[in-house]
Amino acid sequence: MDSATQWPLFRIAAQSVRKNWAFFLLVSLAILIPCFWHKHIEAGDLGSHIYNAWLAELVEGGKTPGLWIASQWNNIAFDLLIGGFAKTVGWVWSERLAVSICVLIFFWGLFALVGAAARRAPFFLVPLIAMVTYGWTFEQGFINYYLALGFSFFALAILWRGTGKERIASLALVPLIFLAHPLGLVWFAGVAAYLVLSERFRQYRGLLFAGAALLNVCITVYLRGRLVTYNSYTPRYLFNGADQIVLYSKAYEVIAIALTIFVLFALSKDLRSQWNDTEFRQTGGTVLQLYLILQFLVFFLPFGVLLPGYKAPITYFPHRLTTLSAVLICMLIGLVRPRKWHLWGYALAAIMFFSFLYRDTGIVNEMEAQCDKLVAKLPYGRRVLFTVTDRGLRLNIGHFVDRSCIGHCFSYGNYEPSTDQFRVRALPGNGVVMTRVPDVWQMEDGVYEVTSSDLPVDEIYQCGEHGRQLCIQSLAAGEKNNPSPKSGGSPFELDWSISARVSSLVRETRQTSKIPSK
Repeated sequence: MDSATQWPLFRIAAQSVRKNWAFFLLVSLAILIPCFWHKHIEAGDLGSHIYNAWLAELVEGGKTPGLWIASQWNNIAFDLLIGGFAKTVGWVWSERLAVSICVLIFFWGLFALVGAAARRAPFFLVPLIAMVTYGWTFEQGFINYYLALGFSFFALAILWRGTGKERIASLALVPLIFLAHPLGLVWFAGVAAYLVLSERFRQYRGLLFAGAALLNVCITVYLRGRLVTYNSYTPRYLFNGADQIVLYSKAYEVIAIALTIFVLFALSKDLRSQWNDTEFRQTGGTVLQLYLILQFLVFFLPFGVLLPGYKAPITYFPHRLTTLSAVLICMLIGLVRPRKWHLWGYALAAIMFFSFLYRDTGIVNEMEAQCDKLVAKLPYGRRVLFTVTDRGLRLNIGHFVDRSCIGHCFSYGNYEPSTDQFRVRALPGNGVVMTRVPDVWQMEDGVYEVTSSDLPVDEIYQCGEHGRQLCIQSLAAGEKNNPSPKSGGSPFELDWSISARVSSLVRETRQTSKIPSK
């Protein structure tokens, strides 16, 4: 071990920042570009979080009878952050500032954790870490969970490589992790325990791994036997960490497959030359074991679980866990000796990934701009439903309607108050939001039957080619909201117009020259 690694961790980090301050500054600015490249940050449930922060402001002002704010100490960190910013800079800039802080915490937390595993700053992995930062969990808008993971990365890095006093200091981040999301605390506690035990009982690592895998199976059996669970029919082998960068269209699948092959090649290329390095074997073995244990959970855990005290299940367990699978893959790759061709490979994948992400979030942003114009014409306080479907996507995109309603209308079908998982709660007959989870689900599926107590209510729905246009209609009692089957195709299908023109030109040439087409 290099003598420098025995210095206090905080001192090493401070020296690294002072020495490479320009790098850290430029990378921080670059990593925030997706937070500013459109009018709004398009990230699934993010719109709902911002809308409910606005609702909370109305509740505090006594403007929404029937709604109240519950006292809770988890799943609220981002909501408190954005609500605090909104009081001084308004909702648009509060969104940018709050999300930017979360992105920086996640990115540099992951950078620190990978550096802790490799015992060196993972400069060459910046493009890969950037892709994970804007992966599925961010784009789905699970911001509290996302923030909790960012804090946990810092805490694990300190606990793993810090001195005695620094390890105690890592516990100071535990309240912040819990305030953001309890699942982040479960991840931190599990990995921290495994790292400490594997370090203290190195000769029994095999038993430790087997015990952890068995514990995961027992947890899954308990959940399925004692609680209401929900299953998904998506093959579990697809949830391996690479799926984190599979977002709006099949183009991301191509990037994920190519990147997986590249990573496997880079690992195999370096594995033989570093096999005699004891530190490489021990750290790599620990990280690989954690990855396999996590995959046990991904394979056996249900899609969702209804916990006591909640009206709706906590869902997307496999998707959430593969965020951590991607993190562990980054840690494993960080152990490889940096090569220039590594950086070029990751940089090329990142360029393709962010190019598609800019295009696709731009499409959603254009749809939100249409929605803004539609709701602006409604009288203040009008109830609005929406059926903006995902059309087979791995992401929910319809919650931009929630954000469009800020200052104009009430998103009547917003899911948060009905679940009892968030701060804002609602009493039946409040006139602002639905209170029954089945009604919210039916609304999202486009099969909700409007009642007289819901009126007056309007609906935002997709119309036009590929579902990129939005329309609005008033609903009557007894009428079902419309899932908009009129428009086919996904809004994110790649525009192959250039290749189509070339194919058309070839066909015309063949017909002119009387050459039969194969």
